[in-house]
Amino acid sequence: MWLLALIVLALIFGFFVLPKLRLRYVLAKAFPPAYSKILRQNVPGYSRMPTHLQMQLKRRIRQFLHEKNFVGCGGLEIDDEIRLTIAARACLLLLNREMEVYPKLTHILVYPSAFIAPRQQLAVGGIVTHTNQTLSGESWSDGRVILAWDQVAHNPHNEERGQDVVIHEFAHQLDSEDGSVNGAPVLPTTAAYRSWSHVMAQEFERLQSALAQHEETLIDPYGATNPAEFFAVSSEAFFKKSHELAYYHAALFELLRTYYRVDPREWT
Repeated sequence: MWLLALIVLALIFGFFVLPKLRLRYVLAKAFPPAYSKILRQNVPGYSRMPTHLQMQLKRRIRQFLHEKNFVGCGGLEIDDEIRLTIAARACLLLLNREMEVYPKLTHILVYPSAFIAPRQQLAVGGIVTHTNQTLSGESWSDGRVILAWDQVAHNPHNEERGQDVVIHEFAHQLDSEDGSVNGAPVLPTTAAYRSWSHVMAQEFERLQSALAQHEETLIDPYGATNPAEFFAVSSEAFFKKSHELAYYHAALFELLRTYYRVDPREWT
């Protein structure tokens, strides 16, 4: 009986207590100066963020690096710059909010450049066709995010267009936390869901209408694919083109500002 009790206590300690102690130890450690240098170089706006947000971001980054596994693919060797840059941009989406750090995510797979993903399409008559698609990022519901490093690192073309593959794919991770990737992340109240649905539907239709008339759009045209992609590209615009989004899409900006609980205009 005593032996069984000791085994149960050991299991409880190993599965519940020890991980919390390890995380507490990690969070108590000083943030290395070399890491801060990487943030200043690779996270636009970091140097202009208020001190309390910088401290929050560093704490989130430490937890992210402690809990997630980075895997180099296609010959890429994972180093501190890759880990810090991806973790920092992913954790921008979690500031000022009491929530876990992507609890379902376990692995980040990083390729040196765009990677090939196999696809299956079911045609009329039940015919299955196999194709390959070139991607710069992908978010999976099985605990994985896949990224192309050359699209994560400083890319003038992406900066000009307000694109950020890390923000895009991790917005998908937030979207999937309720078990469904449908463009609506977990929200606190029924009223919040109603407001979200109303604004997002209007803006989604607005984007589709603009593209049908061959107009240039602030929001990435890829967002017209479906509501999930619209949320992801809107999140990119919120963090990367905050002033323009607030001016031309005020209701959408305010909705995302309420959800993300930050205002990037203050540091961009």
